[in-house]
Amino acid sequence: MSEIVVWDGIGHTFLGVIRALLPLLVLFMIFQFLVLKLPRSYVFNLLKGTLLAIAGLALFLQGVSTGFFPAGQYMGEILGAIRAQWLLIPFGLMIGFLATWGEPAVRILGSQIEEASGGSVRKKVVVYAISAGVALSVALGMARIVYGIPLLWIIIPGYLLAIVMLQFSDKRVIAIAFDAGGVATGPMVVTFVLAIAVGIASAIEGRDPILDGFGLVSLVALAPILTIMVVGLILRVKLRKEEE
Repeated sequence: MSEIVVWDGIGHTFLGVIRALLPLLVLFMIFQFLVLKLPRSYVFNLLKGTLLAIAGLALFLQGVSTGFFPAGQYMGEILGAIRAQWLLIPFGLMIGFLATWGEPAVRILGSQIEEASGGSVRKKVVVYAISAGVALSVALGMARIVYGIPLLWIIIPGYLLAIVMLQFSDKRVIAIAFDAGGVATGPMVVTFVLAIAVGIASAIEGRDPILDGFGLVSLVALAPILTIMVVGLILRVKLRKEEE
C-alpha cells in the first residue's frame, strides 16, 4: 500500500476526533472555572493528555480505515468462496475471541471493574468472559450467513433470555454486563470482524451483503451481556457454597 493511500483523508479524521473531544474539553473548562478550581499544573497536564489522545485516536482510526477494514473485507471474499463453508463457524469463533482480546475498551473496563470491586472481580475474568461471549456470537453470526438464518430468530430469544436472567442476577453484575455489551462493539470488532462478515456474504451465492452481512454487531452487543451474567451467577453460587 502506498503512502498516499495510507494518509488519504487524515485531515478529515483529525477534524472528526477534534469535534468529538472538544465538547468534553469545553465542559471540563467550564467546571474548572466555576467549581473545580484545580491547580494550573493539573490543567496543563490534562491539555497535554488531550492533545496526545487526539493524535492517538486519529492515527488509530486512520490505520483501521486503511488497514483493518480493507483487509477484513478481502479476507471475507476469499473465505466465502471455499467449498467447506461450515469451517467459517470455527473461524468466526477464533477471530471473534482474538479481536475482542485486543480491544482496548474491554481491557479498560476490566481494570475499572477490578479497581471498583477491590480486587474481588479480576480483570482477566472480565476480559475472558467478554472475549468468549463475542467469540460465540461471531461464530453464530457466521452460521447465520452460511445457512441463511434470519437475524430475528437469534436476537429475540437472546434478549428474552437476558430478561429472564435479570431476575436472578445481582444488580452490580447487571450493570457490568450491559456496559460489557457496549465496550465489546469497539473499533476492532466493528471494522475488522464486520468487514469479514460483509465480504463473506458478498461471496456466497444467494446471500445479500446488507441483509446477511450486517447485524453481526447486534449479536456482539448481546453475547457479553449473557456471558457476564452467567459468570455472576456462577460466582454467586460459589460464594453461597463457601458460606455454607
